[in-house]
Amino acid sequence: MSEEAEEIKRLLAFKKRMEKRIEKLQSELKETQLMLETLNSILLSKGFKRAEIVKQPAAKEAPTEEAKPPTAPPEGFKEIIPLRLPDGEEIAKIYVGEKHMRVVLDQKIALNVNTPPFNQFLIERVFAKMQEKDNDLLKAGKLKPDEVFSYSIIVDGDVLKEISIRNFDAERLRDLKSSIKWTLEKMCEKHG
Repeated sequence: MSEEAEEIKRLLAFKKRMEKRIEKLQSELKETQLMLETLNSILLSKGFKRAEIVKQPAAKEAPTEEAKPPTAPPEGFKEIIPLRLPDGEEIAKIYVGEKHMRVVLDQKIALNVNTPPFNQFLIERVFAKMQEKDNDLLKAGKLKPDEVFSYSIIVDGDVLKEISIRNFDAERLRDLKSSIKWTLEKMCEKHG
């Protein structure tokens, strides 16, 4: 009986240590979360922008002037580049400005943003890498916060409508055009 009582005493002591450890870890977690929130606030105040996915209302709206194929680039853009499938079907237009561009998908094209290689290639390998490189240059003081590569994805439900990109140079523009074209072609192939 005393052996059993001794074992219970050891188990209770162990239980108490575990409870103290849990309290300590919970306290550390709260502290770490506070530090992260503070860091996020500082980054936002310094102009760091996280990529955002903008949801459009699901209700169908009448096409705007912007949705109609323009004959000349809209104001603020210097060139329009049509993206076509190998069979000649136009799937999107790239409106290129000085440091910004918009990739507007054709209204009859319904590509789901979850269709590979959109996230796995275009977002993670192309956009994220460019953003990561610019963030490193920002930390090194070689870029200003408003010069960091950024992008936003506009969707209607899960259907890709537009990609908006800011802060790129001529070399990146070439890479972006070919990466976007390749991605959209592959998505169309999978879409069938």
